[in-house]
Amino acid sequence: MSDSTMPKGQYYYGVGRRKTAIARVRLYPGDGAFTVNGKPVREHFGGRELHYLIMAEPFRVTGTTERFDVVASVVGGGSSGQVGAIRHGISRALIRADEELRPALKTAKLLTRDSREKERKKVGLKRARKAPQYTKR
Repeated sequence: MSDSTMPKGQYYYGVGRRKTAIARVRLYPGDGAFTVNGKPVREHFGGRELHYLIMAEPFRVTGTTERFDVVASVVGGGSSGQVGAIRHGISRALIRADEELRPALKTAKLLTRDSREKERKKVGLKRARKAPQYTKR
């Protein structure tokens, strides 16, 4: 995103991670617009409504739905991992904006980093755990 299109002024910052995706999220005072990698969120994720709902969950839980504009820069992973990383980053940025939102986010489990990663493929197996078919005779 170029400097001319970047919103000016104070913002709250949070880094979110999920699988191999890392999202750097900035929350600006605004009316609830989402921008991901310089594009509107529906354009970046191909218009999947579910992705938008997952990303907006921290705002729904805390009741801050139209108080902030989200500008996110996300790298790595697939669309699902990127959405989870943005959600995690938004949650962390909301705490910087208002520390009193922490209990609501914590009970909704939005502050915990989802540590599940893809398991590596093992030698002699088809995938991480799937073994070749066994034949007795």
